[in-house]
Amino acid sequence: MRLVKSGHVVDDRYVRVLDDAPIPDEVPVLVPAARFLADAADMARREAPTGVLWPNNRKAAELAPHLDRLALVALVFPTFRDGRAYSQARLLRERHGFRGELRATGQVLRDQFMFMLRAGFDTFEVKKPADAEAFAITAKRYSVFYQPTGDGRVTALHRRMQQRHSESASQ
Repeated sequence: MRLVKSGHVVDDRYVRVLDDAPIPDEVPVLVPAARFLADAADMARREAPTGVLWPNNRKAAELAPHLDRLALVALVFPTFRDGRAYSQARLLRERHGFRGELRATGQVLRDQFMFMLRAGFDTFEVKKPADAEAFAITAKRYSVFYQPTGDGRVTALHRRMQQRHSESASQ
Protein backbone atom coordinates (compact mmCIF):
# COMPACT_ATOMS: atom_id res chain seq x y z
CA MET A 1 0.00 0.00 0.00
CA ARG A 2 1.29 3.46 -0.90
CA LEU A 3 1.24 6.09 1.80
CA VAL A 4 1.64 9.82 1.86
CA LYS A 5 3.61 10.80 4.94
CA SER A 6 5.06 14.25 5.68
CA GLY A 7 4.40 15.30 2.11
CA HIS A 8 6.25 12.33 0.58
CA VAL A 9 5.07 9.11 -1.05
CA VAL A 10 6.43 6.17 0.96
CA ASP A 11 5.93 2.43 1.29
CA ASP A 12 4.05 1.07 4.29
CA ARG A 13 6.52 -0.58 6.67
CA TYR A 14 3.77 -2.07 8.88
CA VAL A 15 2.59 -5.64 8.38
CA ARG A 16 -1.18 -6.05 8.76
CA VAL A 17 -2.05 -8.93 11.04
CA LEU A 18 -5.49 -10.52 10.97
CA ASP A 19 -7.42 -11.42 14.12
CA ASP A 20 -6.23 -15.02 14.30
CA ALA A 21 -2.82 -14.81 12.58
CA PRO A 22 0.40 -15.08 14.56
CA ILE A 23 2.15 -11.77 15.24
CA PRO A 24 5.64 -11.70 13.75
CA ASP A 25 8.51 -10.59 15.97
CA GLU A 26 10.83 -7.72 15.19
CA VAL A 27 8.67 -6.10 12.49
CA PRO A 28 6.18 -3.25 12.85
CA VAL A 29 2.62 -4.61 12.92
CA LEU A 30 -0.85 -3.15 12.50
CA VAL A 31 -3.50 -5.17 14.32
CA PRO A 32 -7.30 -4.84 14.45
CA ALA A 33 -8.79 -3.11 17.50
CA ALA A 34 -10.39 -6.23 18.99
CA ARG A 35 -7.13 -8.17 18.72
CA PHE A 36 -5.16 -5.31 20.24
CA LEU A 37 -7.51 -4.89 23.20
CA ALA A 38 -7.64 -8.65 23.84
CA ASP A 39 -3.81 -8.88 23.86
CA ALA A 40 -2.90 -5.40 25.15
CA ALA A 41 -0.45 -6.73 27.76
CA ASP A 42 1.38 -8.88 25.19
CA MET A 43 1.42 -6.01 22.71
CA ALA A 44 3.02 -3.74 25.31
CA ARG A 45 5.96 -6.16 25.63
CA ARG A 46 6.77 -6.14 21.91
CA GLU A 47 10.14 -4.67 20.91
CA ALA A 48 9.00 -3.64 17.42
CA PRO A 49 6.52 -0.80 16.80
CA THR A 50 2.85 -1.68 17.20
CA GLY A 51 -0.11 -0.03 15.54
CA VAL A 52 -3.85 -0.48 15.86
CA LEU A 53 -6.56 -0.28 13.18
CA TRP A 54 -9.29 1.58 15.05
CA PRO A 55 -12.83 1.51 13.59
CA ASN A 56 -14.89 4.68 13.63
CA ASN A 57 -17.68 3.10 15.68
CA ARG A 58 -15.44 2.79 18.77
CA LYS A 59 -14.72 5.61 21.19
CA ALA A 60 -11.26 7.16 21.10
CA ALA A 61 -11.30 7.15 24.91
CA GLU A 62 -11.10 3.32 24.88
CA LEU A 63 -7.70 3.64 23.26
CA ALA A 64 -6.40 6.40 25.55
CA PRO A 65 -4.85 4.12 28.23
CA HIS A 66 -2.73 2.42 25.56
CA LEU A 67 -1.53 5.40 23.52
CA ASP A 68 1.90 5.58 25.15
CA ARG A 69 2.65 2.08 23.82
CA LEU A 70 1.40 2.67 20.27
CA ALA A 71 3.50 3.96 17.40
CA LEU A 72 0.54 4.14 15.01
CA VAL A 73 -3.22 4.55 15.14
CA ALA A 74 -4.99 3.98 11.82
CA LEU A 75 -8.50 5.45 11.75
CA VAL A 76 -11.01 4.13 9.26
CA PHE A 77 -13.14 6.11 6.80
CA PRO A 78 -15.55 3.36 5.62
CA THR A 79 -17.27 5.77 3.20
CA PHE A 80 -16.46 9.32 2.16
CA ARG A 81 -19.70 10.51 3.81
CA ASP A 82 -18.77 9.15 7.24
CA GLY A 83 -16.70 11.69 9.14
CA ARG A 84 -16.47 10.11 12.59
CA ALA A 85 -12.74 9.48 12.11
CA TYR A 86 -12.20 13.26 11.95
CA SER A 87 -13.58 13.55 15.47
CA GLN A 88 -11.54 10.58 16.65
CA ALA A 89 -8.38 12.16 15.23
CA ARG A 90 -8.96 15.46 16.98
CA LEU A 91 -9.75 13.72 20.26
CA LEU A 92 -6.64 11.58 20.07
CA ARG A 93 -4.41 14.57 19.29
CA GLU A 94 -6.00 17.31 21.40
CA ARG A 95 -7.60 15.58 24.39
CA HIS A 96 -5.44 12.49 24.75
CA GLY A 97 -2.12 13.95 23.55
CA PHE A 98 -1.25 11.22 21.04
CA ARG A 99 1.96 12.18 19.21
CA GLY A 100 2.54 8.99 17.21
CA GLU A 101 1.60 8.39 13.59
CA LEU A 102 -2.08 9.00 12.90
CA ARG A 103 -3.11 7.35 9.65
CA ALA A 104 -6.25 7.83 7.56
CA THR A 105 -7.35 4.60 5.91
CA GLY A 106 -10.34 3.46 3.86
CA GLN A 107 -12.11 6.02 1.66
CA VAL A 108 -9.36 8.65 1.69
CA LEU A 109 -10.25 11.08 -1.09
CA ARG A 110 -8.45 14.05 -2.62
CA ASP A 111 -11.30 16.42 -1.81
CA GLN A 112 -11.04 15.69 1.89
CA PHE A 113 -7.26 15.58 2.21
CA MET A 114 -6.74 19.05 3.70
CA PHE A 115 -9.52 18.47 6.23
CA MET A 116 -7.86 15.22 7.29
CA LEU A 117 -4.49 16.92 7.56
CA ARG A 118 -5.95 19.70 9.68
CA ALA A 119 -7.74 17.19 11.94
CA GLY A 120 -4.35 15.77 12.92
CA PHE A 121 -3.70 12.97 10.44
CA ASP A 122 -0.11 12.84 9.26
CA THR A 123 -0.20 9.70 7.10
CA PHE A 124 -2.69 8.71 4.41
CA GLU A 125 -3.35 5.41 2.65
CA VAL A 126 -4.15 6.09 -0.97
CA LYS A 127 -5.26 3.64 -3.61
CA LYS A 128 -4.33 5.53 -6.78
CA PRO A 129 -0.74 6.57 -7.57
CA ALA A 130 -2.04 9.88 -8.97
CA ASP A 131 -3.76 10.60 -5.65
CA ALA A 132 -0.53 9.94 -3.77
CA GLU A 133 1.30 12.54 -5.84
CA ALA A 134 -1.59 15.03 -5.51
CA PHE A 135 -1.62 14.58 -1.71
CA ALA A 136 2.13 15.07 -1.49
CA ILE A 137 1.93 18.32 -3.49
CA THR A 138 -1.08 19.64 -1.55
CA ALA A 139 0.56 18.97 1.83
CA LYS A 140 3.31 21.42 0.90
CA ARG A 141 1.03 24.05 -0.67
CA TYR A 142 -0.46 25.69 2.42
CA SER A 143 1.56 26.93 5.36
CA VAL A 144 -0.86 29.29 7.16
CA PHE A 145 -4.40 28.55 8.34
CA TYR A 146 -7.08 30.56 10.09
CA GLN A 147 -8.82 27.71 11.92
CA PRO A 148 -7.29 26.06 14.99
CA THR A 149 -7.22 22.29 14.60
CA GLY A 150 -5.55 19.10 15.71
CA ASP A 151 -2.41 19.28 13.60
CA GLY A 152 -0.68 21.63 16.02
CA ARG A 153 0.09 24.44 13.59
CA VAL A 154 -0.09 28.01 14.80
CA THR A 155 -3.05 29.89 13.28
CA ALA A 156 -2.71 33.13 11.33
CA LEU A 157 -4.21 35.08 14.26
CA HIS A 158 -1.71 33.63 16.72
CA ARG A 159 1.17 34.38 14.33
CA ARG A 160 0.03 38.00 14.11
CA MET A 161 -0.31 38.24 17.88
CA GLN A 162 3.18 36.77 18.38
CA GLN A 163 4.60 39.21 15.84
CA ARG A 164 2.94 42.19 17.54
CA HIS A 165 4.16 41.01 20.93
CA SER A 166 7.73 40.68 19.60
CA GLU A 167 7.55 44.14 18.00
CA SER A 168 6.24 45.80 21.17
CA ALA A 169 8.81 44.02 23.35
CA SER A 170 11.66 45.27 21.15
CA GLN A 171 10.52 48.93 21.38
